[in-house]
Amino acid sequence: MRAMTENLPPCPECSSTYTYQVDALLTCPECGHEWSLQAEAEAEIRDSVGNVLRDGDTVTVIKDLKIKGSSSVVKVGTKVRGIRLVAGDHDIDCKIPGIGQMGLKSQFVKKVSE
Repeated sequence: MRAMTENLPPCPECSSTYTYQVDALLTCPECGHEWSLQAEAEAEIRDSVGNVLRDGDTVTVIKDLKIKGSSSVVKVGTKVRGIRLVAGDHDIDCKIPGIGQMGLKSQFVKKVSE
């Protein structure tokens, strides 16, 4: 078991800085949450050109996207503000102007530098 150190990330559940490592898992003594250090490294989501995306970023759609089960299309150049990153195939939850709430794949967006 590795002792609590400064270089371990805080708990993703409660933000406690008292995390410690047991084998391949990180553990939080305050809330009991356990997660893998590998998952921590893989959690980074990137756009189509490799920019790291964060919650709240603004992105632009780089390709016309047909909406499944509808005749609507999200047009290239559509700006989407305040994205939220989630786990899964469609890793961005957002509200698209004129269409509403939907999930996007990060490979079809580009981060807007503000």
